[in-house]
Amino acid sequence: MEQREDPSIAGRPVIVGGLGPRGVVAAASYEARAFGVYSATPMGRARRACPDGVFIAPRFDLYRDVSADVMALLRDVTPLVEPIALDEAFLDVEGARRLHGSAAEIAAAIRARTRAEIGLTISVGVATTMLIAKLASDLAKPDGLLVVEPGTELGFLHPLPARRLWGVGPATERKLAALGVSTVGELAAVPEERLVQTLGNASGRHLHALAWNRDARSVVVDQAVKSIGHEETFPVDLHDHDALGHHLVRLADGVASRLRAANVTTRTVQLKVRFGDFRTVTRSRTLVAPTDLAAELGAVARELLAPLDVSAGVRLLGISGQQLVAPVAEPDGQGSLFAEGPDPQPAPGATPTPGRQAALERSVDAVRARFGPGAVGPGRANSLPREGPGRPTR
Repeated sequence: MEQREDPSIAGRPVIVGGLGPRGVVAAASYEARAFGVYSATPMGRARRACPDGVFIAPRFDLYRDVSADVMALLRDVTPLVEPIALDEAFLDVEGARRLHGSAAEIAAAIRARTRAEIGLTISVGVATTMLIAKLASDLAKPDGLLVVEPGTELGFLHPLPARRLWGVGPATERKLAALGVSTVGELAAVPEERLVQTLGNASGRHLHALAWNRDARSVVVDQAVKSIGHEETFPVDLHDHDALGHHLVRLADGVASRLRAANVTTRTVQLKVRFGDFRTVTRSRTLVAPTDLAAELGAVARELLAPLDVSAGVRLLGISGQQLVAPVAEPDGQGSLFAEGPDPQPAPGATPTPGRQAALERSVDAVRARFGPGAVGPGRANSLPREGPGRPTR
């Protein structure tokens, strides 16, 4: 994406993430991966491994916009699209084949359209199950198409390392190694009950099924977003409520704008605090009425933060809205931002009424939509230097 935006860095190692001393890599180009830099690599280590790399703070608004363009293109082919990340989705093209051709032809057409219309290269895996399609897509990277024909799935699957299966992390991989298992085929040869004894009932049966390509999942369309949040890791630990309160203003503003963009409100506000020793605590409160206003989110977050002892130092702070619901329709005749009468101009220093606050924040949305996300922001937060954009979460 960043290479598309700036052709001068095409072909160079590009690393996106928090640029401060505590930042982590959010994404790395394939050129950067050749130096051992991957997602979740500490930024300090990435700079040492790739000193000539191009280091960029993430631009999540841009990524979401381009992701929406890609998803719209996919839905132009079939309505059965299940996004699983900003840059990844499953498609069920069974019903689209009569109109668009075979699955392989559809995949090739999608890759060509994405390059021509959006300027991005993508990799596509085609298979009869979601498991094999995902693995094929991974193996086709950085810019390829891999088709696993029906009847050849096990021949494709069994030589792969067992760690490629969903659910095989470092701990499970060590347990499998103790059984003499390193490939999916070797995993498939282990009796299911032996896997259950070693890994537990759920994990053992899950991996045994995947090793034999038993994957009954189907594409799920329009999965509801369960939460919308924003969090930030600070360059240095913060030790007092006042400094943290300034950051809460900006975090609440980010969450509220994303709630409104998604046309949802939140019933529950959750605060996340991670201390310097990585101890993490969360506090939440369910509201009397759902909201999408930064002023209300920030006020609740500050109340949740107040009882916490932050003297040990806070490394990360986050706010999220949970229990998302559709907004209640506004009553007819609600006053505008500068209206008099039922929603009068507040006195200097007074808290705006809910109607005026909603109009104010929606006016800010309009300014940002026209002039960019950085055109206007909360005054208290803008007075503080910061490492870069926070990290949106879902």
